[in-house]
Amino acid sequence: MPKESSAAAFTEKLQAIASPEEALKMQRYFKTETGQYGAGDQFIGVRMGNLFNLAKEHFDMSISELEQLLDSPIHEVRAGAVSIMDKASRSKKLPANRRKEFFDLYVRRHDRINNWDLVDLGALHMVGMYLFDKPRDILYQWAKSDNLWQRRSAIVGTAYLIRQNDLDDTFKIAEILVHDTHDLIHKGVGWMLRFAGDKDHKRLLAFLDRYAATMPRTLLRYSIEKLEKPEREYYMGLKKAQS
Repeated sequence: MPKESSAAAFTEKLQAIASPEEALKMQRYFKTETGQYGAGDQFIGVRMGNLFNLAKEHFDMSISELEQLLDSPIHEVRAGAVSIMDKASRSKKLPANRRKEFFDLYVRRHDRINNWDLVDLGALHMVGMYLFDKPRDILYQWAKSDNLWQRRSAIVGTAYLIRQNDLDDTFKIAEILVHDTHDLIHKGVGWMLRFAGDKDHKRLLAFLDRYAATMPRTLLRYSIEKLEKPEREYYMGLKKAQS
């Protein structure tokens, strides 16, 4: 395997462009200093744009080397692993076996996906693209998990399906998560409902008719963001009446 596609070489390149000042900003942004999430994460201070550019140079990294990146305590190193899989998965020329390897690694090492940005990098395109012509049981397993990041993967993992006008799983998983207690699930579900509503406005309204009064306020606000003002006011009114 070429040296430039090793986990060690990738990590070395990241460290060469790291910034202590940026690391402090990222710790505050990702709220790791409060212990709210990302517990144990270390930041070296690599901007995501630079990380993404570096990831594009390492599409041929082996699964074993990618797993070494995922095992790192450094957040940007793990983000690099997921970004490599994400960027490579967007190519229509990617072999099916390689796409399966990426998906299997994401599922098997989901324990290393411990913040919202890692979930969104892995699930927003790669997960749904792999599952498009396959059973989606894993999404429902994740949706019912005690693990916050698996639950977010469940709903964000439907994004690619939405793009293909395949909306059933989004609405079914949203029903499972509609009364979740965590704000990152509220935001993820609301985001995907809003996206699904771009494809099927009436179906979004039907969902809101059923759940707007009882769903968390943040989830509702995210869901209705693109609706016309009278519709937004109507659904917020349902929520206020229930409060």
